[in-house]
Amino acid sequence: MDPKLLELLVCPVTKGHLDYDRSRQELVSRAARLAYPIRDGIPVLIEEEARTLSDDELERLPARTPLV
Repeated sequence: MDPKLLELLVCPVTKGHLDYDRSRQELVSRAARLAYPIRDGIPVLIEEEARTLSDDELERLPARTPLV
């Protein structure tokens, strides 16, 4: 995921920051508790396509992705 693109993208629900989860190929919105898939290198920022994060998953997330 291009860091410059990540700087521009926001959660469509909260308009907040998204974190990149490289291992799962997802963009994570902690505020919305959603993980948006990245398919063929393209972020799918559609709420209906996102999966809901459990409390356990949220607790296990690493520190926020730096914006650089």
